[in-house]
Amino acid sequence: MSDPAALLIDFGSTYTKLRAVDLGNGILLGSGQGPSTVTIDITVGMQTALDNLEERLGALPDFKYRLACSSAAGGLKMVTVGLVKELTAEAARLAALGAGARLVDTFAHTLSKRDVANIIAHDPDILLLAGGTDGGNSEVILHNTEMMAASELACPIIVAGNKSAADEAEQFLREAGKDVRVSNNVMPALGTLDIEPARAAIRSVFIERIVHAKGLDRANDFFDQLLMPTPAAVLEAARLLSEGAPGREGLGPLLLVDIGGATTDVHSLADGLPTEGRILQQGLPEPFMKRTVEGDLGMRHNAGAIVEAAGRKAVATRAGISVGEIDALLEGIARDVEHLPGGKQERTFDAALARAAIQIAVKRHAGTVEIVHTVNGPVAAQRGKDLSQVATVIGTGGALVYGDNPTSILSGCLYSEDEPGSLRPRNPVQLLDKNYVLYAVGLLAEAEPEAAFDFALGSLEPVNDGPGKEEENELRVTSG
Repeated sequence: MSDPAALLIDFGSTYTKLRAVDLGNGILLGSGQGPSTVTIDITVGMQTALDNLEERLGALPDFKYRLACSSAAGGLKMVTVGLVKELTAEAARLAALGAGARLVDTFAHTLSKRDVANIIAHDPDILLLAGGTDGGNSEVILHNTEMMAASELACPIIVAGNKSAADEAEQFLREAGKDVRVSNNVMPALGTLDIEPARAAIRSVFIERIVHAKGLDRANDFFDQLLMPTPAAVLEAARLLSEGAPGREGLGPLLLVDIGGATTDVHSLADGLPTEGRILQQGLPEPFMKRTVEGDLGMRHNAGAIVEAAGRKAVATRAGISVGEIDALLEGIARDVEHLPGGKQERTFDAALARAAIQIAVKRHAGTVEIVHTVNGPVAAQRGKDLSQVATVIGTGGALVYGDNPTSILSGCLYSEDEPGSLRPRNPVQLLDKNYVLYAVGLLAEAEPEAAFDFALGSLEPVNDGPGKEEENELRVTSG
């Protein structure tokens, strides 16, 4: 009798992707995909993906698990509101990103009528309302609650602020007919984060409401559970690789970079505390599991923004082209964001874009250290996470998996003497998610952690340069 298998599904914004995994051996049996027909009938694309998988395998096995995640229809759009931008608003932002949301805006202080209009214009899937430490300021969160209660906002609202105001805030919203959930305060005391309960509440709303709103429940016959947004599944995979599984030692602190067509996401699993003596930690504490999303660094939808952020001359030099040739290449991408780089010039330009996107994204994610002047004289002060000693960097995304020069691309995340204050990894092992499976690992992690861990390790290979991998076009995507 054959070993049991699992079917892991990602309903992406462009493609529905499938991975079939042998649970007994923790190996990939096969992959398949089809277009994500979420705007028509999501089951059409799902059936196409299953047919594609069956063609590759010869026959579909009996699946013990059929688990799914989704970033379809633009993913889980969220707006967060807090009291102070650097404190409760930032804590709410970290909770939203860690839950796999696509954060479209963040507000702080008392909301104005214009702010409310902007929130409604974003048409979010969820609003996270924070503000005040427990027993601290209640006025702002209650003002903001009343503003949202009186608004036309129709999405679920999660209250995760000052617990002294939570009951009153909930009452305001319920009496206004809003769908409201109350969670723990994301910042119960000054300088203290408690974002996991809010993350759990966000995922609960995703399962209860967003699945139906995006039409994913029409595919119920194809899966047992839709567990989480796709970015949350990737973060869960990073957690499993870092911590390990029963009988398997984890990789320890790590950094994971996921470069896509619309965003570049960075995940770190590390405490991020200063690694050198006599450095003061400043600012909000960093969560051990941290995710950031750079919406201006997508390989297709924001290629021009990457060039401007990195500098046209720097990108041209790395790509071995003239500055004047950049505009024509960008125009070609803008005409067809699903176009895959073909000739040598397009591929070298793509690699230069990818390296720039990773370099900028990881620089924004990592902490910084600088000299500040105090009454006791100059001291070194750290803000954010110190990732300099992280031993493992993992890269995923089409530009890395299927492109040329992955070593050069992924090295963009490393420490540079040109930017000594940026606390990026100095000398890590660099690994590549060669089969594009991290979302599947995250889906499988709770049900079968040992198999998921073995599956993950078996799909990681040391990064090395060479010709781009020749894969069928439908699997060579930089967005999804």
